[in-house]
Amino acid sequence: MMMTKKNVVLGVALVATLGLGGCATYKDEFATINSRLDSLDTKVQGAAQSAESANQSAQQANQRLDQIESRVQRLESVPAKRQPRG
Repeated sequence: MMMTKKNVVLGVALVATLGLGGCATYKDEFATINSRLDSLDTKVQGAAQSAESANQSAQQANQRLDQIESRVQRLESVPAKRQPRG
């Protein structure tokens, strides 16, 4: 079979078409992966905000507990001034 200029051009066009078709497939795969990563990023940010909120709530609860503990210690250290009934 004799290679003519037309056959060479046709062969190059066929190879280029197949190559570019593969790129389109990779673009779709990258788009899917990027979409999943964006979704995961959103979930991670939400979890981080929830964790920060929980941390702040825990710190406030600890502060209240410390205040109550100091009051309890003061009350326990004061001797009872009540007279027994009887």
